[in-house]
Amino acid sequence: MGPAGTEHPMKTVYRFVLKAYVGPMVLTFFIVMFILLMHYLWMHIDELVGKGLGPGVIMELVFYASATLIPMGLPLATLLASIMTMGNLGENNELLALKAAGISLPRIMKPLIILMVVVCVGSFFVINNFTPYSYKKMFALLSDISKQKQEMKFQDGIFFNGIPDMSIRIGHQDPETNKLTDILIFNNKTYRKMQTTVADSGYIRISDDKKYLIVNLYNGQIYEENRDYQWFSQNELSHHIFDEQKLLIPLSGFAFERSDQEEFASSSETKNMKQLSHSIDSLRYAQDSMVTNFENRLVKSHLLRNISYVELDSIPTLHPRSVMRMLDTMDVESRNSIFSQASNWADEARSYASYESEYMSYTSQLLYRAQADFQRKIALPFSIMIFFLIGAPLGAIIRKGGLGMPIVVSVLFFVVYYIITITGEKFVKDGAWPAFLGIWLSSFILFPIAIFLTYKSTNDSALFNAEAYKKRLEPIVRLYQKIKAFLQRNKNQTQYHGQKTE
Repeated sequence: MGPAGTEHPMKTVYRFVLKAYVGPMVLTFFIVMFILLMHYLWMHIDELVGKGLGPGVIMELVFYASATLIPMGLPLATLLASIMTMGNLGENNELLALKAAGISLPRIMKPLIILMVVVCVGSFFVINNFTPYSYKKMFALLSDISKQKQEMKFQDGIFFNGIPDMSIRIGHQDPETNKLTDILIFNNKTYRKMQTTVADSGYIRISDDKKYLIVNLYNGQIYEENRDYQWFSQNELSHHIFDEQKLLIPLSGFAFERSDQEEFASSSETKNMKQLSHSIDSLRYAQDSMVTNFENRLVKSHLLRNISYVELDSIPTLHPRSVMRMLDTMDVESRNSIFSQASNWADEARSYASYESEYMSYTSQLLYRAQADFQRKIALPFSIMIFFLIGAPLGAIIRKGGLGMPIVVSVLFFVVYYIITITGEKFVKDGAWPAFLGIWLSSFILFPIAIFLTYKSTNDSALFNAEAYKKRLEPIVRLYQKIKAFLQRNKNQTQYHGQKTE
C-alpha cells in the first residue's frame, strides 16, 4: 500500500490498459456491425424498395436485424480490438516498458480478462433473451413488408399492373402538378365484364389511408363489354362519353399492416434455452413414437388389414411354397382378384411409408436445428473469450497497431472460424454429427492456438520475426552446402579418374 492520497501503481496501469482497449472495442464493434448490416440490407433490398415504407418501419427493421447479427459481429470485434490494442502498446514501446518494470503479460492483461468475462456473460444473456425476441420481431416485419404491394408510380408509356385486375398506362405525368395525360385504363374486375377507359387527362392517386384509389378523369370515353359464357355469339358492347368521371376503387395491400408475431414463434431462432430444451424433448418423444409405432401401423392398417388385432399377436408363418400351392388351386379370376388387391395394398403401404419417412425426416431436421441453436447459445461466450486470447497475445507478438495488419490477421482467423462453424452446422443439420461436436468444433480447434500464442507472447517469443527463423535455418543451410560441396568433389574426382584411364 502506498502513502495516503496516492494511488497504487498497478491501478494506474490497469486503468491505462482498459482505456486503451475500450475505445477500439467500441469502434470495431460498430464498424463490424455496420458492415454486416449493410450486407443484410443488400440481401433484402428487393423486398424493401418501392414499398413506400416509412422511416419508422425501416429503422425498426434495422434495429432488430442488428440485434440478430450480434452473435457474428461480437467475436470478430473482440479479435480485432484485442490485436489493435496490444499491437498499439507494443508499437509504442509501452508494452516493453511495462515488462521492463517487472510486470508480466498475464498481469497486464488481467483487467482485460475480467472485462471479457463480463462481456461473455452479458453476451450469453443477449443471445438467449434479446436475440430470439429480435428474430421474432424481424420475421414478422419481413412478412408484413412482403405482403405489402409496390408503391403506385407511373412511368410514361409503361403499363402499371400493381392493382389486381387493372392495368393503367399514361402518356405523360407532370412532375410538379402530377397531372396525367393520355390515360388508358383496362379494368377486368369480373369475368363477364371488361371495361376500357380512355381519357385526355386526369389525376390518379391513393387515399391517405391507402384503402382507396381515387380517380379523376376528364374528356374521355368508356367502352364496356358485358360477356356471357357464350361470349363468341352473345355479348353486349356499350359506349359512354364523359366530360368528367370520378371513381373510388377499394384497395387492399397498399397499407402497412402488422401481423401477430406469435405466428413466427415456432422457429428455433426465436426461442431461448428453456424453450429450446422443451422443444428438443417434445421432438425426441415424437421421433421415438413414430419409430415405435411405424411397424405396427404399417402391418395392422395396410398389410394385414383383414386380420383382427387379437390374431396379430400370433401371426402364423407363411411359407412361399404353401402359398403357391394354394394359389394353384384357385381359378384365374380369383387369382387375378387376389393379385390386384395385394398390389393395391402394397401401393397404399408404400405411400404410407413414404409419407411417414418424409414426416420423420422433417421432425429430425427440426430436432437437429433446435439442438444446434441450443449449443450455439452456450458456445458463443466461449468463442468470444477464445478470440480475445488469440488476439491479445498475437497483437503483443506482432507489435503493429492501426487498422492495417490487425484487420488482415483478424479476417484470416475469422474466416477459418466461420468456415469451420458453417461446416459443423451443416453436418449437425444433416444428422451426421451430434450437435455438441458440430457447434463446438471451431472452439476445439482454435483453443489450442490461443494457448500456444499466449505461451509464446508470455515468453517473449519472436514468433513472426524473420531473422529468428533465419538463424534457426542457418545450420541446416550450412549442412546442405557441405553435402552439396562434398558431392561435387566426388563427381569431379570421378570425372578426373575416367579421363586419366582413357
